[in-house]
Amino acid sequence: MLVLSRKKDESIVINNDITIVVIEIRGDKVRLGVEAPKEVPVHRREVFDAIVRGEPVTPRPDSVSNHVSADVRTDALDDVQPEAQPSLKAPLPVADE
Repeated sequence: MLVLSRKKDESIVINNDITIVVIEIRGDKVRLGVEAPKEVPVHRREVFDAIVRGEPVTPRPDSVSNHVSADVRTDALDDVQPEAQPSLKAPLPVADE
């Protein structure tokens, strides 16, 4: 595992097309922004695990799925409207190992 230290407004780039930005650090919570192509699924770990197990997933009112906009996605935004969130009930394809 690669371990990186970042400060607010600093970022990391993955595979030339995914950027993770530290948006805010508040106590023991870090808010991250994820910029990735629309076709790249982005989920919190607990949501991903539920999808892999085939369980239906209902988004939290304060979260956003990976298809909010074409270029910018974030998790746990305070100003996101729940009706703008698509369902995450479709299972993700799992790559063969």
